[in-house]
Amino acid sequence: MNLVLFEPAETAAPLPRHDPRARHLLEVLRRGVGDTFDAGLVDGPRGKGTIAALATGFLTLTFSWDAAPPPPPDPIAIIVGLPRPQTARDLLRDCTTLGVASLDFIVTDKGDPNYATSSLWKSGEWRRHLVAGAQQAFATRLPTVAHGRTLEETLAKISGAASRLALDNYESPQSLAAVALSPPVALALGPERGWSEGERKLLRLRGFSLVHLGKRVLRTETAAIAALTLVRSRLGLM
Repeated sequence: MNLVLFEPAETAAPLPRHDPRARHLLEVLRRGVGDTFDAGLVDGPRGKGTIAALATGFLTLTFSWDAAPPPPPDPIAIIVGLPRPQTARDLLRDCTTLGVASLDFIVTDKGDPNYATSSLWKSGEWRRHLVAGAQQAFATRLPTVAHGRTLEETLAKISGAASRLALDNYESPQSLAAVALSPPVALALGPERGWSEGERKLLRLRGFSLVHLGKRVLRTETAAIAALTLVRSRLGLM
């Protein structure tokens, strides 16, 4: 982790030695008493942490925070058909690392409904992957996340998106690389088996253009990162 993130309430309490952040400070960064490290508050400022004391079971930390607020989230909303849990973990982490405003994992006609009841979502584990992605990016902002809504429910909540794009391998007339983009952007990806005809009709009705990434069929996580990288580059966010 390039930045060690904390929730605001955690900064006033000792950090247990079994916490992954404590192990990272002691075993990877090899910090000791009096040493500093890069720290951040979730959705808050960055700054410096200092190891003030070491005890058998915990670390005592102090912090000083920068005055500058975190930058606003990048103006990109990702909508993706609920994938298998391991793919969702990758997307949560890597989309946060690249930078997006929101992630909506939706129930789709051709998707597996069991994915919505995975322990990833029920236990709250999903948030841990957002934090990991932000720490990698040396960032503090986390995207908003929703899961389990339908495509229609999610599209009804999308407002203000100047560019609306949906990846589709079958009926897309043009490449994502050829489309003119203006922020904010809404980017939709279907499940592993693709969009249904009804979903394509709904997407078009809500102003989405169907686009592709080329002739090759990509895995969901690969398509998401490739498309997101291309959108960010076109918007001048790289």
